[in-house]
Amino acid sequence: MTEPTHDEPHGGTLGVRLNWLRAAVLGANDGIVSTAGLVVGVAGATGSRSALLTAGLAGLLAGSMSMAAGEYVSVSTQRDSEMAALAVEKQELREQPEAELRELTELLEQRGLSREVAREAAEQLTARDALRAHARVELGIDPDALTNPWHAAWASFLSFTVGALLPLLAIVLPPAGWRLAVTVVSVLAALTLTGWSSARLGAAAPRRAVLRNAAGGALAMAVTYVAGSLLGAVGA
Repeated sequence: MTEPTHDEPHGGTLGVRLNWLRAAVLGANDGIVSTAGLVVGVAGATGSRSALLTAGLAGLLAGSMSMAAGEYVSVSTQRDSEMAALAVEKQELREQPEAELRELTELLEQRGLSREVAREAAEQLTARDALRAHARVELGIDPDALTNPWHAAWASFLSFTVGALLPLLAIVLPPAGWRLAVTVVSVLAALTLTGWSSARLGAAAPRRAVLRNAAGGALAMAVTYVAGSLLGAVGA
C-alpha cells in the first residue's frame, strides 16, 4: 500500500488553515503596501521626518482598525448565516425526519455510493448525530468549527500592524538621503517573503504570488511618489 503523504492537507484543517492564512496575508500585504504608498507619497512632497512619522502612524492606526472592523463584520455575517442554516436544518429534522433521511441518502448517492450503501450510511449517520451529518454533507458546515469573528479581526489587526511597521520604520530611521531606497528595498523584500509564504502554505507555486505581490507594491509606491512629488512642487 502507498504510504500517505504527510504534508498533503486532509480533512477540515485545510479550510481552517486557509482562512487564517487569508486573513494574515491580506492584513500583512495591506499593511505593507498601503503604508509604504502613503509614506513614499509624503516623502515625494517633503523630507520632514515628523511629517513622515505622523502620516505613517495615522495610516497604520486607521488601516489596522479598518481591517479588523471589516473582517469582524464579514466573518460575523458568515457565522450568522451558518447558525441560521443550522437552525433551519434542526427544525426540519425534528418535523420531517423521514424526508431528511431520504435527502441525506440522495446526497450520499450523488457522491458515488450505491443506493443500498448510501441508505445504510445515512441511517448510521442519522442515528449517531443527525444534525452534524446533515450540516457536513448537505450544508458543508462543521458545527464544531464555526467561524469566529473575533479571531479573524485580531488576526487582521495584528498582521496589518506588523506589515505597516516595516515601511514606517524604513522611512523614518535612515538618514534623509537613504530613506527612499531603504524603504523600497525593504518593502519589496517583505512582499517577496509574504508572497512566497502564502504560496507555500497554500501548496501553490510561489513564483506567481511573489511576482504579483512585488509588482503591486512597486506600482503603488511609484504612483504615490509621483503624485507626492507633483503636489510638493505645486505647493512650493
